[in-house]
Amino acid sequence: MNIRIKPKNLKGKLKLPSSKSVSHRALLAAALADGESRIKGVLDCDDTDATLRALFALGAETRCEGDDIIVKGISKPPKVVEVDCKESGSTLRFIIPIAAALGAYGIFEGSGRLPERPITPYITEFEKKGVSFEAKEMPYRMKGQLESGRFYIDGDISSQFITGLLFALPLLNGDSEIILTSPLESRPYIDLTIQVLNKFGIEILSLEDSFFIKGNQRFQPKDFEVEGDYSQAGFFLVSNMLGSEIELLNISEKSMQGDRVVVDIINDLVKYRGTYSPLNIDARDIPDIVPILTVLACFADGTSNIRNCGRLRIKESDRLEAVTNVLNSIGADIYIENEGLVINGVKSFTGGICDSFNDHRIAMMLAIAAQKCEEPLIITNSECVAKSYPTFFEDLRSLGGELDVVIL
Repeated sequence: MNIRIKPKNLKGKLKLPSSKSVSHRALLAAALADGESRIKGVLDCDDTDATLRALFALGAETRCEGDDIIVKGISKPPKVVEVDCKESGSTLRFIIPIAAALGAYGIFEGSGRLPERPITPYITEFEKKGVSFEAKEMPYRMKGQLESGRFYIDGDISSQFITGLLFALPLLNGDSEIILTSPLESRPYIDLTIQVLNKFGIEILSLEDSFFIKGNQRFQPKDFEVEGDYSQAGFFLVSNMLGSEIELLNISEKSMQGDRVVVDIINDLVKYRGTYSPLNIDARDIPDIVPILTVLACFADGTSNIRNCGRLRIKESDRLEAVTNVLNSIGADIYIENEGLVINGVKSFTGGICDSFNDHRIAMMLAIAAQKCEEPLIITNSECVAKSYPTFFEDLRSLGGELDVVIL
C-alpha cells in the first residue's frame, strides 16, 4: 500500500496507542503467573500478536473480555515450543530463555529482517548452562534445561537479551547473576522490565554492571493496565514543534519508559522566532526515537548531532542508512559520521516518493516529515506501520491530515 500525504499541520486531541514495550512484558509476566491476570489496554499490533501466539505455544491460555486480555498462567510446560516470531525481536529474545528455563525443545522462526538480528549472547552462554542450539541460524532449534549461574552478556548489543533472562532466571532452582561485559545501552528498557516484574511479585537486585536474581521465585497474578506509548508520542510532539496543535491524552508523566526523554529534549530547545536551537543528543538509550528526532533536527537553526546510533543498523531496517537516504532524497542535509548523524538545518522538504524500507518507524517518520514538504509525499509499503501502530494513518486523518491510497 502506498499513502500520499499532503503538506498540512495537524490539530486535535489524540489518545495514543498503549506502550508496545509494556504490553510485551505484562503479557509475559501474566503467562508465568500461577492463576489468572487481567491486562488492560494491551496494544493490538503485529508484534504483540506474535507474543500472544508464543504464550499459547508455551501453554498459557488467553481470552478477550472487551478491551482486556485475560491470561491464565502456564500450568504444564510443553515438551516442544514452536513459535513464529514474525518480525518481532522482542518476542524472539524474550521467549527463547523462557522456553529454555521450562526445559522445552524450542523451534523459533521469523520473517523480514528478524533472521539477521543476532541472538549470539544466548547461543554462547546457554551452551555453558545445559542448553544447546542444534541450528544456530533461523529457524533456531534449541534443546536442554537451562541451569542457574552466572551469565556474561554484552550490554551494547540489545537490552532485550537481559530482559529475556530477567524473566527466565527467577524460574530456575538456583540463584543467578547477569554480569555485563560492556556498558549497558538502553538501560531504561531494563528499568521498565524490573518495574513490571516487581508488580508481578519478582525481586531483582539491580547494580551498575550486574543483576542478581534469586531462584524459585513465583510470579503472582495481577490486574495490570498498560500506559500510553512515549515512542509513538514522539511523532506527534515533533509534529507540534513543526506547527501542529495536538493534545495527547494518555501519557504518564511518571512513566519509566526511556523514550519519555523526548519531552525533555523538546522542552530544552532554545526557541527563536520561527525556529529553535540545534540538537545535541546521545541516542545510546533512545534508539527508537532517533528517526523522528532527525526530522526535528532538520529544521533547527544550525548543525545538530545525534551520537551513538550504531544499534540502529540492526533494527527492522538499517535505520542509519534509511533515515539518511530518504530524508536527503526530499531535501534534507544529513550525513553519517562515527555511527552517528550530523544534520544541517534546512527550510523545507520537497516532497516526492519515499520508500519506507518496510520499517514502521521510517514510515511514521515520513508521514510527519510530509508536514514540512512543498509538495505531497508518497510513502511506499506504508502498511508496515501495523507492526507497532496499526491505526496510525487513521489517527493522522482524525487530526485533519489529508491522505489517500495511490497506485504507482
